[in-house]
Amino acid sequence: MPSLSANGTALSYAESGPADGPPLLLVHGTLGDQRSFAAQMQPLGAAGYRVMALSMRHCWPGRWEEGGDFTIDTHVADVAAFIRALGRGPVRLLGHSRGGHIAFRVAGRHPDLVRALVLAEPGGELDESLGGAPGARGRQAGAFAEAAALIAAGDEEGGLRRVAEHTGGPGAWERRPEERKAIARANARTLLGQMRENRAPYTRAAAAAIRAPTLLLYGADTLPNFVANVRALGAAIPDARIAMIPNATHGLPYEQPAAFNAAVLDFLAAH
Repeated sequence: MPSLSANGTALSYAESGPADGPPLLLVHGTLGDQRSFAAQMQPLGAAGYRVMALSMRHCWPGRWEEGGDFTIDTHVADVAAFIRALGRGPVRLLGHSRGGHIAFRVAGRHPDLVRALVLAEPGGELDESLGGAPGARGRQAGAFAEAAALIAAGDEEGGLRRVAEHTGGPGAWERRPEERKAIARANARTLLGQMRENRAPYTRAAAAAIRAPTLLLYGADTLPNFVANVRALGAAIPDARIAMIPNATHGLPYEQPAAFNAAVLDFLAAH
């Protein structure tokens, strides 16, 4: 599989579509990798985009190494360096869950690198300027710390179940298809790094600084915190629109790929 050197690491990626098509970069979420976008590659590539689904550093096909560099800030710098290394100018950037948080930060810190932005249920918490409750920042960190402790103690399945239930509700791990479970298992130990990333919450000022036209997506059956993120950011980002994917939870790109892909392509056609 291809890879590109960026920010001192080799980032592997899957690709689809014409080599000279407008670049469309996909960024996966927690416990994911480039395979998380398997249902997007052919349809988005067939629309004429050069689609590249990244595996973030230490994620499959790479291997986990303890080093303190599995953080939002490092991954934002990696994505920005990858875009520059492509040498194709600004890209269309799509991120899901934690990848949505990364994409949001790339667009805010490097506006020259992002032509259009798609945030699919971006992960994280809202600060008080966006209606978040005081102390909300710790809820996700606490759940992920519990999961990481289980994984570190040898209970990988228990840790992955804890993450799945935090993002998808009770029984989410048991409902998950085996191919998605396999991806999570391959990346389980990355959670040991992620639990210490001290992710900053979204702020109104950071959202107002986004200059790229933005699409925010959420699943009709998702958890309330993801809907709150989408609605708050959609109201604060200057050029943003919101779309709902029917019959989907937090896993909307793989639960309802046809509707998800159609919404993305409709938006990108205008940008």
